[in-house]
Amino acid sequence: MLLVTGATGNTGSELVRELAARGVPVRALARRPDADLPPGTERATGDLDRPDTLGHALRDVRGMFLLPGYADMPGLLERAREAGVRHVVLLSGGSAALEDLTNAVSRYMTLSERAVRDSGMSWTLLRPRAFMSNALRWLPQLRAGDEVRVPFPDVPAACVDPRDIAAVAAEALTGEGHEGCVYELTGPQSLLPADQVAVLGTVLGRPLRCVGLSDEEARAEMEAGMPAEYVEAFFRFYRGGDLDESQVLDDLVKVTGRPARTFAQWATDNRHRF
Repeated sequence: MLLVTGATGNTGSELVRELAARGVPVRALARRPDADLPPGTERATGDLDRPDTLGHALRDVRGMFLLPGYADMPGLLERAREAGVRHVVLLSGGSAALEDLTNAVSRYMTLSERAVRDSGMSWTLLRPRAFMSNALRWLPQLRAGDEVRVPFPDVPAACVDPRDIAAVAAEALTGEGHEGCVYELTGPQSLLPADQVAVLGTVLGRPLRCVGLSDEEARAEMEAGMPAEYVEAFFRFYRGGDLDESQVLDDLVKVTGRPARTFAQWATDNRHRF
């Protein structure tokens, strides 16, 4: 049995579908007992910030997919190891490589990776760059009109499709030779926000316009929706030059044996969500 945590999220939901399609016994962990899950998936509820609630979820599990940043990551992993879990695939991020404990985002990624490495279980670390599904944050603007205001308009990224991340996770959970591997995952091309908006406009058949925010405007809008320490982390990444997500890498292709999906493919598959 494989356990997928964050089973209703962008990557977790894709991984559950991928494993179910392969006929692999999969248990999906969600906080809500009424979460929508694919047929053939076993449902479990629990709170990863409270490892004592995971007794049923971890029963007979040999491998698990885990998200980063939980309050007691060492305790959570110890509970999993004691339950018999042998392999953990952690969804981390490119900023973990910085090991910058003064940066709020890099910190929780780094500490999560360290906990997994020290867990006594075998592990695989996935470090995707920006997600293509981040474009869904534009939904409120698209409902209001055809203008999309974006922070850091001059920063390109080789965004990756969560479906591709899930495909790599599935291989790491079911295949051989992935123990102790760190996979840096990107899409096939580096795009500016304006490039993404143009692709999305073509897919939706709308005359979308991309408007870049000044740094002052971006900071004000971001601070309205997230803690200031995370806003500062992103400014250090994209204005301070601490993180470069523009490079196209080939780990995804090597693991899956197929090309990474393009932003146009992601947008076409998800246009119903817009």
